Amino acid sequence: MAKRSNPAVRIAQESAHNALFDADGKPKPGVHNMLLKAVEIQRPLVLAYIRRLQRKHPKATAAQLADILERNYLRAVTGGGAVVGATAVVPGVGTVASLGLSAAATVGFLEATALYATSLAELHGIRLTNPEKASTMVMAIMLGEEGTALLGTLSGQAAAGGGVGATKHWGNVLSKSLPMPGFSSIRNRIQKAFLKNLLKRQGTALFGRALPFGIGAVVGGAGNLVMGRAVVANAKEAFGPMPDTLPGELRAAGGPDNQLEGNTLGSQR
Repeated sequence: MAKRSNPAVRIAQESAHNALFDADGKPKPGVHNMLLKAVEIQRPLVLAYIRRLQRKHPKATAAQLADILERNYLRAVTGGGAVVGATAVVPGVGTVASLGLSAAATVGFLEATALYATSLAELHGIRLTNPEKASTMVMAIMLGEEGTALLGTLSGQAAAGGGVGATKHWGNVLSKSLPMPGFSSIRNRIQKAFLKNLLKRQGTALFGRALPFGIGAVVGGAGNLVMGRAVVANAKEAFGPMPDTLPGELRAAGGPDNQLEGNTLGSQR
């Protein structure tokens, strides 16, 4: 007896596609803007996050803080994907509504990735004061070798060789506050590749999170974990070994004069 297809799965797939693409199969402008906005992050938020971790772990080295960043990041993106996937089980949460939550989970994944990547950059002494340069680095990290190679061309040195030398070179270039020749062109190339790759990967993940009957909880969490681990591997490859000591600005961060204002970041575990 032939196995009957589940109409809810077909509806979820069609809804996911229609939410991201127009009738010609091209991504909708709003989708691009949403994804690009999600990787933007301000440096004060990054420093506040690192300093909070330092207060919880006052004797932690740069390498130990990097390990904590990694654990927090993977926990955040995996939990977020699973929680959103589980909403498809709840009576009254239809496929279209679930898809809206899935889009929110995609934004959450990118925001967590931006915080992780820029925090790791700070531990390596790369001070990203310009949000546009910071988001470009985040997109490049998500692209992996292709992205970091493009960053290397900013200063005329290909990053294909990898290692600390190449990282310091493009890291120092991004840290400069002055405009740099060719940055807009490189950013546009990285942005185009980033959107193409992300929509390809997240299109499947978005559909997976909208699956009914509890399957979405498994697919959403597992999919985010795979992508999160890829980001961690890309970041380690791009930045190279951790420095032996913390950058000067972070070494003085644990004292009583560096208390956070408010509770912008929420609970960090």
